[in-house]
Amino acid sequence: MSTSEAPLPFFVYGTLRRGGRNHAAHLAGRCADIRPAVLEGAALHEGPGFPYALPDATPGRRITGELATVRPGAYAGALEALDRLEDCRTDGTGLYVRRRMAVRTATGEPREAWVYFAGPAAEARLRERPALIESGDWAEK
Repeated sequence: MSTSEAPLPFFVYGTLRRGGRNHAAHLAGRCADIRPAVLEGAALHEGPGFPYALPDATPGRRITGELATVRPGAYAGALEALDRLEDCRTDGTGLYVRRRMAVRTATGEPREAWVYFAGPAAEARLRERPALIESGDWAEK
Protein backbone atom coordinates (compact mmCIF):
# COMPACT_ATOMS: atom_id res chain seq x y z
CA MET A 1 0.00 0.00 0.00
CA SER A 2 1.33 3.39 -0.88
CA THR A 3 1.74 6.49 1.21
CA SER A 4 -0.74 8.28 -1.09
CA GLU A 5 -3.66 6.49 0.57
CA ALA A 6 -5.99 8.30 2.96
CA PRO A 7 -4.14 9.59 6.04
CA LEU A 8 -6.06 7.54 8.58
CA PRO A 9 -5.17 7.13 12.25
CA PHE A 10 -3.68 3.82 13.34
CA PHE A 11 -5.38 1.42 15.74
CA VAL A 12 -2.50 0.05 17.82
CA TYR A 13 -2.98 -2.83 20.23
CA GLY A 14 0.44 -4.21 21.16
CA THR A 15 4.00 -2.93 21.28
CA LEU A 16 3.03 0.32 19.53
CA ARG A 17 0.76 1.42 22.38
CA ARG A 18 2.06 4.08 24.75
CA GLY A 19 4.58 2.40 27.01
CA GLY A 20 5.21 -0.37 24.47
CA ARG A 21 8.72 -1.01 23.22
CA ASN A 22 7.97 0.19 19.67
CA HIS A 23 5.97 3.30 20.56
CA ALA A 24 8.99 5.52 21.28
CA ALA A 25 10.78 4.54 18.08
CA HIS A 26 7.83 4.79 15.69
CA LEU A 27 5.04 6.99 17.09
CA ALA A 28 6.28 9.20 19.93
CA GLY A 29 6.61 12.78 18.74
CA ARG A 30 4.66 12.05 15.54
CA CYS A 31 1.15 11.94 17.03
CA ALA A 32 -1.34 14.78 17.30
CA ASP A 33 -3.66 12.63 19.43
CA ILE A 34 -3.76 9.21 21.08
CA ARG A 35 -6.94 7.96 22.71
CA PRO A 36 -8.36 4.64 23.95
CA ALA A 37 -10.27 2.67 21.32
CA VAL A 38 -11.80 -0.73 20.63
CA LEU A 39 -11.90 -2.90 17.51
CA GLU A 40 -15.04 -5.06 17.46
CA GLY A 41 -15.20 -8.35 15.57
CA ALA A 42 -11.56 -9.24 16.08
CA ALA A 43 -9.55 -11.37 18.48
CA LEU A 44 -6.10 -10.86 19.94
CA HIS A 45 -3.63 -13.74 19.88
CA GLU A 46 -0.26 -14.18 21.56
CA GLY A 47 2.74 -14.06 19.27
CA PRO A 48 6.47 -14.40 19.87
CA GLY A 49 6.81 -11.26 22.00
CA PHE A 50 4.05 -9.34 20.25
CA PRO A 51 0.35 -9.92 19.53
CA TYR A 52 -1.59 -10.65 16.38
CA ALA A 53 -5.10 -9.46 15.51
CA LEU A 54 -7.42 -11.83 13.64
CA PRO A 55 -10.94 -11.21 12.37
CA ASP A 56 -13.33 -13.07 14.68
CA ALA A 57 -17.12 -13.06 14.42
CA THR A 58 -17.60 -14.58 17.89
CA PRO A 59 -20.19 -12.37 19.69
CA GLY A 60 -18.51 -9.97 22.09
CA ARG A 61 -15.02 -10.54 20.69
CA ARG A 62 -13.00 -7.31 20.59
CA ILE A 63 -9.52 -5.88 20.91
CA THR A 64 -8.66 -3.01 23.23
CA GLY A 65 -6.03 -0.56 22.04
CA GLU A 66 -5.37 3.04 21.14
CA LEU A 67 -6.24 5.22 18.19
CA ALA A 68 -3.07 7.08 17.23
CA THR A 69 -3.58 10.08 14.96
CA VAL A 70 -0.30 11.09 13.35
CA ARG A 71 0.39 14.76 12.51
CA PRO A 72 -0.03 15.43 8.77
CA GLY A 73 3.64 16.32 8.21
CA ALA A 74 4.78 13.10 9.90
CA TYR A 75 2.20 10.78 8.33
CA ALA A 76 4.11 9.47 5.30
CA GLY A 77 7.17 8.67 7.40
CA ALA A 78 5.10 7.00 10.09
CA LEU A 79 3.18 4.88 7.57
CA GLU A 80 6.40 3.71 5.93
CA ALA A 81 8.03 2.99 9.31
CA LEU A 82 5.02 1.03 10.59
CA ASP A 83 4.67 -0.96 7.37
CA ARG A 84 8.37 -1.84 7.61
CA LEU A 85 8.11 -2.74 11.32
CA GLU A 86 5.07 -4.95 10.68
CA ASP A 87 6.57 -6.48 7.51
CA CYS A 88 3.47 -5.32 5.65
CA ARG A 89 4.08 -6.05 1.96
CA THR A 90 2.16 -4.75 -1.02
CA ASP A 91 1.55 -8.31 -2.22
CA GLY A 92 -0.13 -9.27 1.09
CA THR A 93 2.41 -11.95 2.01
CA GLY A 94 4.06 -10.21 4.98
CA LEU A 95 3.91 -10.94 8.67
CA TYR A 96 1.01 -8.46 8.91
CA VAL A 97 -1.50 -6.99 6.46
CA ARG A 98 -2.87 -3.47 6.88
CA ARG A 99 -6.64 -3.02 6.52
CA ARG A 100 -8.97 -0.06 6.75
CA MET A 101 -11.40 -0.83 9.59
CA ALA A 102 -14.00 0.87 11.76
CA VAL A 103 -13.00 1.29 15.41
CA ARG A 104 -14.80 2.95 18.31
CA THR A 105 -13.21 5.44 20.70
CA ALA A 106 -13.83 5.27 24.45
CA THR A 107 -16.48 8.01 24.01
CA GLY A 108 -18.31 5.84 21.44
CA GLU A 109 -17.21 7.81 18.39
CA PRO A 110 -16.83 5.59 15.30
CA ARG A 111 -13.61 6.19 13.34
CA GLU A 112 -11.94 4.63 10.32
CA ALA A 113 -8.37 3.51 11.03
CA TRP A 114 -5.55 1.39 9.72
CA VAL A 115 -5.28 -1.91 11.58
CA TYR A 116 -2.46 -4.42 11.20
CA PHE A 117 -3.84 -7.98 11.13
CA ALA A 118 -1.87 -11.21 11.08
CA GLY A 119 -0.62 -11.98 7.59
CA PRO A 120 -1.66 -15.17 5.78
CA ALA A 121 0.95 -17.54 7.24
CA ALA A 122 0.50 -16.29 10.82
CA GLU A 123 -3.29 -16.33 10.47
CA ALA A 124 -3.29 -19.93 9.19
CA ARG A 125 -1.05 -21.01 12.08
CA LEU A 126 -3.25 -19.27 14.66
CA ARG A 127 -6.46 -20.66 13.17
CA GLU A 128 -4.94 -24.15 13.51
CA ARG A 129 -3.45 -23.55 16.99
CA PRO A 130 -5.13 -20.51 18.60
CA ALA A 131 -3.25 -18.50 21.22
CA LEU A 132 -6.20 -16.34 22.24
CA ILE A 133 -5.75 -13.53 24.74
CA GLU A 134 -9.21 -13.75 26.31
CA SER A 135 -9.27 -10.16 27.61
CA GLY A 136 -8.52 -8.76 24.15
CA ASP A 137 -6.04 -6.43 25.84
CA TRP A 138 -2.28 -6.95 25.36
CA ALA A 139 -1.63 -4.78 28.45
CA GLU A 140 -3.71 -7.17 30.60
CA LYS A 141 -2.64 -10.49 29.16
